[in-house]
Amino acid sequence: MSNFYKVSPDAKIGNNVSIGDFSTIYEDVEIGDNTVIYGNVTIFPGARIGSGVTIFPGAVISAIPQDLKFHGEETFAYIGDGTTLRECVTVNRGTASKGKTVVGKNCLIMAYNHIAHDCRIGDRVIMSNACQLAGEVQVDDAAVIGGGSLIHQFCHLGRNIMLQGGALVNKDIPPFVKAAREPISYVGLNSVGLHRNHFTDEEIKQISDIYRIIYLSDLNVTNAVKVILDTLPESEYRTEIVDFVTNSNRGIIRSAI
Repeated sequence: MSNFYKVSPDAKIGNNVSIGDFSTIYEDVEIGDNTVIYGNVTIFPGARIGSGVTIFPGAVISAIPQDLKFHGEETFAYIGDGTTLRECVTVNRGTASKGKTVVGKNCLIMAYNHIAHDCRIGDRVIMSNACQLAGEVQVDDAAVIGGGSLIHQFCHLGRNIMLQGGALVNKDIPPFVKAAREPISYVGLNSVGLHRNHFTDEEIKQISDIYRIIYLSDLNVTNAVKVILDTLPESEYRTEIVDFVTNSNRGIIRSAI
C-alpha cells in the first residue's frame, strides 16, 4: 500500500468484524461476518477468510510463498468458517502449482504452526503447537497432529488420524490410524478418535479388519490390497483405504507392531 491504513479501502470486510490495534489488512482481502482479528495480525493480499474465524496476535496470513519458483502470480489463502488461528500462526498463499492454500472449517491451529504454500487442510483438523507443514501437504478431515511435528512436502495425512507429538513424517499416513515412533510407523487404530467422531463398533471392526491385512499379515502392500479386495466385503471404508494406499505417491508408513 502506498499509504498506511489499518484496513485498506480495497479490502472487503463483513459485518460485525472486530480488528485489534496495530493489525494491518491489505488490499484484495475478503473477511466474512463475525470474525475476530486481534492486535498485531498481518493479512496480505489474496486472503479469503470466512465467517466466525478467530485470529490471535502475531499471525500472518497470505504472505507470499517461501518458494523460489514463485514469481508473483495471483494466488490465494483460504481460511474456513469457524476456524481458530492461535498466536504467530503463518499461512502462506499458493503458487502456480495449485493456486491456493486452504485451511478448512472449524479447525484449531494452535500457536506457532506454519502452513506452507498449496497445503490443503480439511475440516475440524487440530494441529497442536509448533507444527511445520512443508509445501503441498494434504491433511484430511478430523486429523489430530501432535505438537512439534514436521511434515515433509507432498505428504498426505488421512482423515481421523492421530499423530504423535514431535513426529518426523516423510510418508503418507492412511486414514483412521495412530502413527508414532521413529521412523514414523503404524501403531494401531485411532479407536478413541473414531468413537469420539461417532463411528460405530461395526464400522471400527471393518476398518480394523482392513488394517490387520495391510500391517499384520507380512504381505507387501500390493498383495495385501489384493487379499482385501478378494476376502473382505465391499464397504465405503474398504474403498477409501484401498484408494488411499494405491494412490499414495510417497508410499505409506510401515508397521511398528
